[in-house]
Amino acid sequence: MKFLNFYKEILKCNSEDDVFSYLISNLKPSILLWSYFVNWDKVFFNAKKIEIALNNFNYLIGKQDFDNEFKYLIRQNPSLIRVIPLLVVRNGSGSLKYKILIDYKNKKFIYDDYDFTKNEIEEEDLEKYLIFIKETGLKNLLVSQKIKNLVDYMIGVEAGIDSNGRKNRSGHYMENIVEFFINDLCKRHDLE
Repeated sequence: MKFLNFYKEILKCNSEDDVFSYLISNLKPSILLWSYFVNWDKVFFNAKKIEIALNNFNYLIGKQDFDNEFKYLIRQNPSLIRVIPLLVVRNGSGSLKYKILIDYKNKKFIYDDYDFTKNEIEEEDLEKYLIFIKETGLKNLLVSQKIKNLVDYMIGVEAGIDSNGRKNRSGHYMENIVEFFINDLCKRHDLE
């Protein structure tokens, strides 16, 4: 670290060690603002985009003949399939197509393709979507009635996903706070 005149004149530090001690003794314990925790506007916006479809899926909660009821629901409204991955997957790409590794024990990687963008759904597609719902644990979640409403569930999922946004928010907060103090310092000492 280069020792600057600023350290001596303004901070009254006489060595690099003094500068480091000054820095450490002036660190703040946190920069958390109330808006750090959850961006509720974003959470509710994302949940609202699929709220009608989620309410349709609420039909399946507690159904004992889940497989047949699931197929019935999708046949009635095929566009509902687009929502299925949103209940369990967020990879940042927004993709609705997945290549799932289904076997590797014979030292070969065997994949199965899942496409949730289809407009026309065949019986074979329904079976695959059902496998996806079973294997991801969604079927058990719905049949066991561990949740009562998929809209509320999705709000929770979105709030959890928003934790990734916290990293960005804290970075922006730090930028804003540092800028505020640098501007103040520059004004008080007639610096650019």
